[in-house]
Amino acid sequence: MNMFGTFIKPMHPEGTKFVAIFATVTLGLFLLSPILGWMGVGLTIWCYYFFRDPKRVSPTRPGLIVSPADGVVSLIEPAVPPSELGMADAPLTRVSVFMNVFNCHVNRSPIAGEITSVAYRPGKFFNASLDKASADNERNSLCLRLPDGREMAVVQIAGLVARRIVCFVKAGAQMQTGERFGLIRFGSRLDVYLPRDVEPLVSIGQTMVAGETVLAALTDNDPVWGPETTNG
Repeated sequence: MNMFGTFIKPMHPEGTKFVAIFATVTLGLFLLSPILGWMGVGLTIWCYYFFRDPKRVSPTRPGLIVSPADGVVSLIEPAVPPSELGMADAPLTRVSVFMNVFNCHVNRSPIAGEITSVAYRPGKFFNASLDKASADNERNSLCLRLPDGREMAVVQIAGLVARRIVCFVKAGAQMQTGERFGLIRFGSRLDVYLPRDVEPLVSIGQTMVAGETVLAALTDNDPVWGPETTNG
């Protein structure tokens, strides 16, 4: 990879209008004050960086579940998947990945499978790092059926400053590991409800890379961990 590709990442199309708005406001700020104008330049660059969509390379070993989001593991606990998905009401292991405003916010499928249900539910906008965010915040939930028939859930949760959850897929979509399925604007969280009898291979505080870091494995083979840092 050349030096340009190391620091300049492609931008997701969802960010185009936001960067355009930031740039337009920046031009107006320069008319008022050079200092304000340069502050606008910094915010415009940040907006572009927020919507970056770097290439990711997912592990190829069958049965690996990867992180659906960049960020830090904030919670690992048993919890019942969102009721709107119609899954069994037995608790599953929930792994929460918190994304701050500097993380890449493109969300990726944790494993190959079929999307059997997509359900949006409006809600509040508590800090996404809080436990109650899973139950109270605005969210978009996906149920993913694996080839062996087991189910898992991935939930996009809006945060304190996030006001727009975007999902690109519908029920019936066939997903591949690491394939993009959505994004959340400006700080948020992803909850992963692992299939029954599957234990996480990550710890609270661990840095995750969407589509690359191994979160869990469906088999009892030796665990394989993905990278904990990225240029994305």
